[in-house]
This record gives sequence, C-alpha cells and structure tokens, in this order.
Amino acid sequence: MKSKGKFKRELPLILMLIPSLVLVLIYSYGSMIGTVIAFQKFNMAKGLFGSEWIGFDNFKNLFSMPNIWPIIRNTVVIAFGKMIGGIIVPVFFALMLNEVSKNKIKRTFQTMVYLPHFLSWVILASIFTDILSPSSGIVNKLLGHLGVEPVFFLGSTAWFPITMIITDIWKVFGFGSIIYLAALTGIDQNLYEAAQIDGAGRLMQTFYVTLPGILSTIVLMSVLSMGNILNGGFDQIYNMYSASVYETGDILDTFVFRLGIENAQYALSTAANLFKSGVSLVFVTASYGLAYKFAGYRIF
Repeated sequence: MKSKGKFKRELPLILMLIPSLVLVLIYSYGSMIGTVIAFQKFNMAKGLFGSEWIGFDNFKNLFSMPNIWPIIRNTVVIAFGKMIGGIIVPVFFALMLNEVSKNKIKRTFQTMVYLPHFLSWVILASIFTDILSPSSGIVNKLLGHLGVEPVFFLGSTAWFPITMIITDIWKVFGFGSIIYLAALTGIDQNLYEAAQIDGAGRLMQTFYVTLPGILSTIVLMSVLSMGNILNGGFDQIYNMYSASVYETGDILDTFVFRLGIENAQYALSTAANLFKSGVSLVFVTASYGLAYKFAGYRIF
C-alpha cells in the first residue's frame, strides 16, 4: 500500500520524464543501429541490411591511412591541453574571486566571465579571426608596437593548437569556476580564524586551508575530464581551421566529418567514430572508478 501511494504521488513526475525518455531512445539509442556500417561495404542503395558484410576491413583501412596517427596525436594534445587549462584557470579564478569582499564587484566579474560560455563558436570564430588577423588584428598590432613580427595564429602549424587551447579556456573557464566557488562556500570559516590566530596571512591561508578544502572537488573534476581525452572540440576547430594547419590542427571529429559528409565515405567515417567512442567509453569507465576511489564520487 505504501509503495502504491508513493507511485501515485510520483506519477506526474514520471509522466513529465516520458518525452525526454522517448527523445533519448530515438536519438541516442536508436541511432546506434547505424554503427553496423563500420563493418560493411556500405552501399546507399542497398541500405543497412542489404550491404555486404566485410568485418574489420574498414578498421584495417582506417589505421593504414598515413594521416590517422597524426590526427589521433593532434586530438590528444589539444584535448589534454584544454583539460589541464580547464582545471587550473577556473580554480585560480575562483580563488581570486573569493578574495573580493565587495559583492557588487564580485557579481560584475562573474557576469563578465560567464558570458562567453553562452556564445557559439560560429560567432566567436569570426571574432577571433578578426582579432588574430596577421595584418589588421589587434593582437598583432600590439605585438608590432613591442617590436615582434606578426604571428599567423590561425594559419601556423606551430601556433594553431596553442590558439585552440587558449581560446577554449577563455570561453569556458568562467562557467567552470562555478563548481569551485560552490566548493569554497563549504569550507568551515573556523579554520580561517584558527589560521589567523596562528599568524597565517591570506596567502598561507590559501595554501593550507582553501586549497585543501577544495582538493577533493579538484580531483573529482580532473578524473571526470578523462572521458574527454578524444574530444578536441569539433565546433571550435571546424570554424577556425584550414587546410594549411591540418598537420597539427586536424582532429578525429573534423576528420570524420570530412570523410563522411564531404567525401561520402560512410563506412570509414563510421569506423573512425566508433573507434573514438570505444576509447572514450574505456576512459569514462576508468574515470568513474578513479573518482569513486579518490574522491568518493559515485553516480548511484
């Protein structure tokens, strides 16, 4: 009887979940049927169930391509740089903002750094293209006043990955700092008072009270970010790269897009994307295990 009454109370909430559940089933699970293309000599006319089955030949062809390993390297380098910066910068910003005593100033800074998160990379790509232009961009003009030669940030194989990492961190660090600001509010204020009695200044309090107080959150976010090791950021890179920087800027997502959409090599592109998904699954699984072990985090 008790369970029946609970079900009746929660029935409206269950009904509210049904549309979302249907969308997930259709677009997240239903689309997984298409992964069979990775094991076929796919023919558009014959469809999924009529195309010839060739096993792992598409994967053999994929990994025999001369540019696949540089692309994987680029993906890991760019994604890893974003992960590291995406942890260090939000933590540093949260610590600095936490030291601001005036709420009006604090809210102003929070709003300013949160805004870029809500802008799409289509808009930001146009802005950065103008700002980083080697001829008329404000960055190169400032470098010129310092006696530095113009830098082709979006056309140089050396500078392009660095530019992608820095611009991505700039876009997301404000929003990412929300988690650390929330963690800072949970630190016992008596610890700061005890540190002051012991003669610790603000810097020592940061090192011996604040950082240890949010260390579990930092560890948790670091471990969970491992699942994105092969997510270099398609939206950003596709809108900002060119053929001249394929050597260091081409990632798995853009490679799959060119194979599947531009060159109509559906089987190869599906195999590449399935490989990426498989590696991500391993890292996500491992990251949740490590998060539970080192930070006590669990999904259920």
